[in-house]
Amino acid sequence: MKIDNPQKLRADRVWLSEDACDLDDFRRLAQKTTALADYPTASAVEKNVLIYDSRKVTAAAAGEGKRLVLAEICEAFGEGPGVVVFKHAYQNTGIIDRASAIFEAIIEEQHRTSTGGGDHFAKPGANDRIWNSLEKHCLADPENFAEYYSNAIIALASEAWLGPSYQMTAQVNRVNPGGAAQSAHRDYHLGFQSSAVVEQFPAHVHRLSPVLTLQGAVAHCEMPLESGPTLFLPHSQTYVPGYLALKRQEFRDYFEANHVQLPLEKGDVVFFNPALFHAAGTNRSADIKRVANLLQVSSAFGRAMETVNRERMSARLFPALKALQDRLSPDEIANAVAACAEGYSFPTNLDRDPPLGGLAPKTQAQLMHEALREGWSDETFKAALAEQAQRKLS
Repeated sequence: MKIDNPQKLRADRVWLSEDACDLDDFRRLAQKTTALADYPTASAVEKNVLIYDSRKVTAAAAGEGKRLVLAEICEAFGEGPGVVVFKHAYQNTGIIDRASAIFEAIIEEQHRTSTGGGDHFAKPGANDRIWNSLEKHCLADPENFAEYYSNAIIALASEAWLGPSYQMTAQVNRVNPGGAAQSAHRDYHLGFQSSAVVEQFPAHVHRLSPVLTLQGAVAHCEMPLESGPTLFLPHSQTYVPGYLALKRQEFRDYFEANHVQLPLEKGDVVFFNPALFHAAGTNRSADIKRVANLLQVSSAFGRAMETVNRERMSARLFPALKALQDRLSPDEIANAVAACAEGYSFPTNLDRDPPLGGLAPKTQAQLMHEALREGWSDETFKAALAEQAQRKLS
């Protein structure tokens, strides 16, 4: 029956509902083909997923070419397939191996103490989780942390989608042989809510949620298809009611019938729009413990999923960065600082922390750069961090 009540039409535009999700509308978007010609820096399209050679990307992003590359990656996440694989993002996989050893020790300790674990979208026992691997990594080995997060591809992808002052968080996921697949899902923020909650948010918030975070994964081992690398449905992020659609069986069935999966090599990095329909795959191998460090990068304007003690991390990282200044470029050091320190001025106590000399107070990241530039002692920097943190309190 035709509805010509303008108030009802407006309400239907503003308030999305699970019942109104239409599989035919979704299918028209999800069946779009990714055209390599639209992405001149990319090397290939495989199963509708863009493949980039990391050396080509970093070379193209040098100097004035950076904004062109950022724009291309941004559109790939937004209107494009929504998922991008960066091959050989870590040329030196020894950095990955050292981090893997740290993560393995943490998992062993979790087993010994019966702590950790759990998963948002998989059955208990299917995998081993390290929550807040970012902070635990930094405290365990700040030098390796600096080399790991100095990575240019991680910084480029994060800036392309979120702009500057992004906030890094990370969680390690090890899917053991026999570990079953996750259910298809979208991610944080709205992807972690029930339909009853999601339906309370107007349509523009459904559009906002995907631009507040970026999902990534660093491959810490060889990941052939039998090990269960992530299942993706390219272009599915463009369906605005998708947070509600995945609660419906016909959409889950469509994902199961049409998802794609690509093998990864150790040192590859995949990034994707958090609204992309995706799920970790089943590990059907006999002996591969599939390890990925899952990156959830948040906009400076959003709330990260995990609480991270960035003051403690910054104090621990600072001596390592000083020692690495001859080995890491200024850009690489800036990337490591961005992954560790708070890059946004707010929230703060403007009575104690006024915006002297500008519109916003000095950030934690700016303080670390100042300390590195001026050669502060570790004690001086630690005291300055504490003083800055105190000024932000109410």
